[in-house]
Order: sequence, then C-alpha cells, then structure tokens
Amino acid sequence: MITGVHFLLSYSCTFECDHCFLYCSPEASGTFTRHQIESVLGECQKTPTMQWVYFEGGEPFLFYPLMVEGIRMARNRGFKVGLVTNAYWATTAEDAELWLGPLAEIGIDDLSLSDDAFHQGDDEALNTARRAHEAAKQLGLPVGDICIEAPRVDPAKGRTDEKGAPIIGGNVRFRGRAVEKLIEGLPRTSPEQFTECKDEELEKPGRVHVDCYGHVQVCQGISMGNMWETPLSEMDANYDAPRHPICGPLLKGGPLQLAKEYGVPLADGYVDACHMCFEVRKALLDRFPEYLAPRQVYGLK
Repeated sequence: MITGVHFLLSYSCTFECDHCFLYCSPEASGTFTRHQIESVLGECQKTPTMQWVYFEGGEPFLFYPLMVEGIRMARNRGFKVGLVTNAYWATTAEDAELWLGPLAEIGIDDLSLSDDAFHQGDDEALNTARRAHEAAKQLGLPVGDICIEAPRVDPAKGRTDEKGAPIIGGNVRFRGRAVEKLIEGLPRTSPEQFTECKDEELEKPGRVHVDCYGHVQVCQGISMGNMWETPLSEMDANYDAPRHPICGPLLKGGPLQLAKEYGVPLADGYVDACHMCFEVRKALLDRFPEYLAPRQVYGLK
C-alpha cells in the first residue's frame, strides 16, 4: 500500500516559520541514528509497494553526515531518493556546489528547495535557494522549488456557499504553527460544512512520515502506530483505516464527524477543514496519545 517513506530526520530547523505544520524550530531536538535508519530501510524492503525514500525535517542538512549516509543506504537498496531543504547552507555558489557534490556522486532523484518569503525573505541577493538551484543544475541534479504563499483574503472570490470551499488565497495548510500564527483576520466557515478530508489519503496512504521517536504519520499528527514497537511492514499490512479511532471518523464524515463522535465542543467557524481538524485533534490528545502523536506537531512537549 505505502509507496513512499519520508524520514523526518529531525524537528530541528534553522527557521521557525509561521506556516510550519510540524512546529519545527532551532530549539527542537532529536534525530535518527544510523542504526535506526538502517532498520527502517530494512522494513521498507519488506514492503513490496515501496518505491521512494525522502529525507526532510526540520532541516536534514543540519545532520549532514547522517543524511548522506542515509541517502547512500537507500540508493544501495534500490529506492528512489528525494531530499527537501531550505538551502541555508548555500551561502555562496562555490559552497552550494561543495554541499551538493557528494549527493551528485551518490545520485538522487529529486531535490526540493524551499523558495518563498517564509524561508528566503524578499532580498534576492540573500536567496540561498536560488544559489542552491543553480548549483544543482550545474551538477546535473534534478531540482525543483517549493513555494508556500501566505494566506490572504481574496475579494474577487468572496464567500461561497459551496460546501467546504476555500474563501482565501495562498496555499498554507492550517495545521501546526499556522493555526497559531496565520489565521487572525481570515474569514471563517461554519463547522457544519466540513464533512470530509480532501487533503490526505487516509484510507490508503501513499506515503507516511516517520520520525526518530517511532511515530508513523499518515497526516502530520495522526499516527498509524510506533515503528519501534511494531515493524513498519507489519503496520502497513495490518492498517485498517475505518477502525482507526481518528481516521475512521474522518473518513466517515470529516472533522465534523470526528468532533461529534467524541463530543468535542466546536467554535462558531473555522478557516478550512484542516484548521477544524487540527483543533479537534488537539482537544483529543490526552484521550488518544497513541494515535495523535507526536505532541511536537501540536506545539507541545
């Protein structure tokens, strides 16, 4: 079922972006060991549908030797390998090639660079992602950009009666720190409208995010279980979304059903379904600590 595993190499990051749905920051701690990465990759080999392995975070380049070794191990096992970074390390064109050179030697199949105002600001001269992009092209690496646009009210669109339809522009997902930092002043929609999850493949997840604490997340903060307790291949084979205490209600009737099923009090309105789902899940953290994990993703210790 699962075709891709995304290693959250750490929640530590050089930035503390307002839109981050993992609450990453320089203060966040923890990372994989080489043995743990090897263990996860071994489980990936037992999963017949597995094709892709990604390394991301947080910022994976903060753990450069471990990241490079993980990429090498994944390639040696026949997986396609991707990498996501904010390119903080590309301080000059020469340095950018220095950091990317070993990856070109090993070979990767995708390099995604965060290039937006949240990460790079508005000064072109200070844009490290642009330097990294050019260096990657020089080295023959497949490279693309990730651009997250800040939310904004779209006067031309206005409020709509279409169920669950967005009424703002931008492509921020209102989970994690975005709920804390970016929703002020945005229009809200009645919770009765949010009766489905359109953003994640909860029934048959194509990819999962795994962290060094063992959480296997089908959506940020929704865990299938802990891979240090149950092997990933076994978890994949036995995953039954309708019976999952969080995914089941979401599949049945979206965030509204999740709230109704567990008696969570609702606000008058939410920016979108992600916003409502995040708030409802946060209210259920202590009730389902095994399935609503890690607490890091909810801005908690």
